[in-house]
Amino acid sequence: MGIHPNAKVHPSAVVDPAARIGDGADIGPFCVVGAEVEIGAGTRLMAHIYAEGPTWIGDENLFYPYTTIGVASQDLKYKGERAETRIGHRNKIREFVTIHRGTEGGGALTVIGSDNLLMAYTHVAHDVHLGSHCVLANGVTLAGHVMIGDWAVIGAFTGVHQFCRVGAHAMIGGYSVVTQDVMPYSTTVSEREIKVFGANVTGLERRGFSRESIEALQNMFRLLTRSKLNTSQAVARIQAEIPPTPEVTQVLAFLASSTRGVIK
Repeated sequence: MGIHPNAKVHPSAVVDPAARIGDGADIGPFCVVGAEVEIGAGTRLMAHIYAEGPTWIGDENLFYPYTTIGVASQDLKYKGERAETRIGHRNKIREFVTIHRGTEGGGALTVIGSDNLLMAYTHVAHDVHLGSHCVLANGVTLAGHVMIGDWAVIGAFTGVHQFCRVGAHAMIGGYSVVTQDVMPYSTTVSEREIKVFGANVTGLERRGFSRESIEALQNMFRLLTRSKLNTSQAVARIQAEIPPTPEVTQVLAFLASSTRGVIK
């Protein structure tokens, strides 16, 4: 328990005696750190940050002003039961981001991985599981129980409905309304209605995916979204015609496990 000797705590900050502040952490002006909050080495709370426990925050994170961390859910079913928030390492959390702790109905845990960028006014609701290396642009709203895979990019002011999943390496365009699962590796945009526009080619190229893997994904998405086949028929064609690369196999497994249906 307590504050590491090498940590910095501004005189105006309020840190509960039950909190743990790690080596080299920096708690800035007017921050409030509650009981059962653990802040890892080198993490910085710039100013006016409010954190409630039970919350675990890893190393080398940077929280910009007016962020709230681990506060109670807005879910009306939440009755104050013990629930946690866990945040990994090296995340950048911008101004006015809100991160709510879990609820009994969702596993009592909200999780944010590592190396993410959450831009200003992002909302992470109760029981969300956000992977690593994700970018959530300004005003993104993740409702309760949403699951976001690694390397996903979600455009500004997009809302993701409760219990939806966004697959790894997916990109969602700004101002989208997501009410079903978003397939891994896809580019998905909401205009008058939300549609898949194919593989997330630019993002996959930047991350070193092979041309053969990207081509297989593009061919798969053509069958899923432009062939006028239903999902079962398209899956049968994919299994018969497209090389079973790890990425194609992952998308097929994602389809098979979806309970809300997927956006096509």
